[in-house]
Amino acid sequence: MAAAIAGGLLGSALLAAAAVCLSSGCSTVDALGYYAQAAGGHLELLQRARPVADAVADPATPPALRERLQLSQRLRDFAVGELKLPDNRSYRRYADLQREAVVWNVVAAPALSLTLKTWCFPVMGCVGYRGYFKREDADALAAQLRAEGLEVSVYGVPAYSTLGWSDWVGGDPLLSTFIGWPEGALAQLVFHELTHQVAYAADDTTFNESFAVAVERIGSRRWLEAHASPGVRAAQAAAEARREDFRALTLRYRGLLQAVYAGPADAAAQAERKAALMAALRADHAALKAGPWQGYAGYDGWFARANNASLGVLAAYNELVPEFENLFRSQAGDFQRFYAEVQRLAALSKDQRRARLAAPD
Repeated sequence: MAAAIAGGLLGSALLAAAAVCLSSGCSTVDALGYYAQAAGGHLELLQRARPVADAVADPATPPALRERLQLSQRLRDFAVGELKLPDNRSYRRYADLQREAVVWNVVAAPALSLTLKTWCFPVMGCVGYRGYFKREDADALAAQLRAEGLEVSVYGVPAYSTLGWSDWVGGDPLLSTFIGWPEGALAQLVFHELTHQVAYAADDTTFNESFAVAVERIGSRRWLEAHASPGVRAAQAAAEARREDFRALTLRYRGLLQAVYAGPADAAAQAERKAALMAALRADHAALKAGPWQGYAGYDGWFARANNASLGVLAAYNELVPEFENLFRSQAGDFQRFYAEVQRLAALSKDQRRARLAAPD
């Protein structure tokens, strides 16, 4: 799905919280059940995983899947050798989940705000989403939040990171939910999720996700230039152009809506202006499909369901990317120096991080 958002840190937040909860107790039955589903869902995923080498050697493995698995290992080696990402057992095993997503995230925001509701977990801090390994559980929470008057978005997540802590049980596996993606997109996802193992700042999803997006962009460009065919590079360039159009369009409307919500008008006037802006957003999407996108349908579902929650979650993945790219350049394009600086920033307060990112040395 072209508009899919990677799961990022969902796994680490849920699983670390689950470990604390199940070992030391939870304050409510609801919390215990939530953390138990997280631990159980991840254990099921690990049980399905087997070494990539075994899947490749298995005569029952379809040729197309075999080729993708072999590609994944070349990407994994590139991540270590060229991007200096962790050399561990992550993405050396494969799991066929036989479903369209590994987890489903729930995000929510008020009717007249782009600020996401947050949930806090032991150890990992607070995040603006809550994830479930079963779609029906996500839908149940979504219904509850809508009844509270919030706007809600539920979206499938193709992958998530456990920050490397699960290496002792085999690491994060490759999944059937993304192994068939185009080469450029597969490279981006693998590089993105591995980057989460490099640095983590508690209570700062935007910092964590923007860092991973910056590395995925830099790394995938290098992979494509060095290893991809002209056809693959052309396809990725087209996909990136659409993605950049999507970012620009949604960023513009986020700004317009933010101005409305922060303005002096009363709630009724804000709601009226919001409705007009959402209609204009969908009209601009239709114009892109009639023009540059030539009927491309990859974002149709996102625009049809667009609301404050879905617009709010986009900021976490894009807001600080230019700052991280500048930081990378300030470190002379040296990944190890760049990662060391990001780790240093992650240890600072959020305000200090923002200030340093805005003016790298």
